[in-house]
Amino acid sequence: MSEIPLRRYTDLPSLIYLLSKRKLTLLNPRSWDDKNDSRYLDIYRKKRKLESVLALCFSQSEETYHHWRVFAPGSAGVCIRFDRAALLSAVTEEPPLQVICRPVTYLTVPDIKKSPPKIRNLPFLKRRAFEPENEFRMVFVSEGWETETLDIDIPLSCVQRVTLSPWMHDALSADVKTVLKSIKGCSGLEIVRSTLISNDQWQKHGERAVP
Repeated sequence: MSEIPLRRYTDLPSLIYLLSKRKLTLLNPRSWDDKNDSRYLDIYRKKRKLESVLALCFSQSEETYHHWRVFAPGSAGVCIRFDRAALLSAVTEEPPLQVICRPVTYLTVPDIKKSPPKIRNLPFLKRRAFEPENEFRMVFVSEGWETETLDIDIPLSCVQRVTLSPWMHDALSADVKTVLKSIKGCSGLEIVRSTLISNDQWQKHGERAVP
């Protein structure tokens, strides 16, 4: 059975940067909306006496309305589907970077109260309410280098498909696909527009409803 792909929900500018530069960008989690989450990464940094802890989040699930609305809202949102094995190989085998890649574990407050977490697990713990995200995370750590961002070289072959926002108008999607395919090396890239919120087949089957 093939490995579950990793999906990154982001926006068009970030996608264009990734495709044109062949780089994956990890950022400081300080600005994350979930302050419980960012706090755990900061505790991890302090307890391990690290200068930098950067992260990037992916989903291991098929597309959902939640993923689009929360992580890639509006017409400029995109979902990048990566070949899991190829991406992890590219990220973890680039010396001298130390990048840890793991699925996130979801716990309740009683869970964590009953059994204090291990320091090494702090970057990969979230509250149970976030479990539907089915998150997979990359975390870069450094003892002697303080930085707010990190670009990691990846081959374009890691990218399996790009899905444009379900809120992007049909009249725009064709031109956006043309622009993206004009990026060097991307002419053969599969680019589709999500039909999650407006699917002709789904609607036609509704017309076949019986008493």
